Amino acid sequence: MDLDALNLRSYRVKSCLSLMVLGLAFLAPSVRAMDTNRPEISRFIEEVASRHHVDKDWLKRLLSEAQSKTSIIETMQKPAEKVRPWFEYRKIFVTEKRIREGRAFYAAHQDIFDGVAARSGVPASVMIAVLGAETSYGRQVGTYRALDALATLAFDYPPRAAYFKSELEQFVLLARDGDLDPLTALSSYAGALGAPQFMPTNVRKFGLDGDSDGTINLYSDWRDIAESIANYLSNHGWVKGEPVYSKAMLIDPDVEDLHSGLDLNTTVGALRKKGVVLESTIADSTPALFAAYRDTDAPTYRVGFKNFWVITRYNHSLMYALAVSELAEAIGATSEP
Repeated sequence: MDLDALNLRSYRVKSCLSLMVLGLAFLAPSVRAMDTNRPEISRFIEEVASRHHVDKDWLKRLLSEAQSKTSIIETMQKPAEKVRPWFEYRKIFVTEKRIREGRAFYAAHQDIFDGVAARSGVPASVMIAVLGAETSYGRQVGTYRALDALATLAFDYPPRAAYFKSELEQFVLLARDGDLDPLTALSSYAGALGAPQFMPTNVRKFGLDGDSDGTINLYSDWRDIAESIANYLSNHGWVKGEPVYSKAMLIDPDVEDLHSGLDLNTTVGALRKKGVVLESTIADSTPALFAAYRDTDAPTYRVGFKNFWVITRYNHSLMYALAVSELAEAIGATSEP
């Protein structure tokens, strides 16, 4: 066989192999059971069992029930959602429907949220607005089993495996302690749990058993849910009675010079000296951040205070913080601390 014929045959073989590999990729199951004999999964079982005195056989049986789902990985790999201008973002979160439903939700659960507000200093309207933004007041808690989401990302998504192994570990402890059913609990594709969408670490750190029934139920126990949200915000520095933000106008300042991102790296007095006019009469010494939002006709400006910053700890976004703030104002819970 001459050299050209040999090369042609080699090319054909390689082409066939490539097509076979491509075909197998399309035929690969989108859902498959976790193999607990995989070294990284076996090591996780050993470490968690040893670290927390968890029954190793129970943990192995639990993880054998987990399913790795390509849809979860595909969602994680999607490019970050385009940055929406404020007027588009607001249309999603601060709608008449969401406001109406928030008022109805408050009316149905007023005693619970007013009581938590009185004890914590976090307004009922803010707690309810967080629920509205996160899960439409608990109606949309996610479509994935949390076990599947966390195990898939812990063992089949290398870019963030360390983080999700840690979250899976905390999820295992929640299951061990009886705070959720690990085989039925639903979550977001990233494993966020319940009406407030806490990651397992935050459930363990900030979740509270508000009704003292021995479990932390963030899916349907509104007392637990309210106490946990308030506890999260309080632990991040919520200041009772302080305003969240102020509308602002500019008198010929350099907007780029004013921009401070998510940090309280300026003061109200410093902003006033630069030409920012606040509707609020809050003291010049108040820590603050400046935020500019792209609206339909002209930019919208806000000056956020400590409580505005605290809302960004829930979701690291200035637009999220303003959406929650405006939704809380529109819901208008009447009993505030």
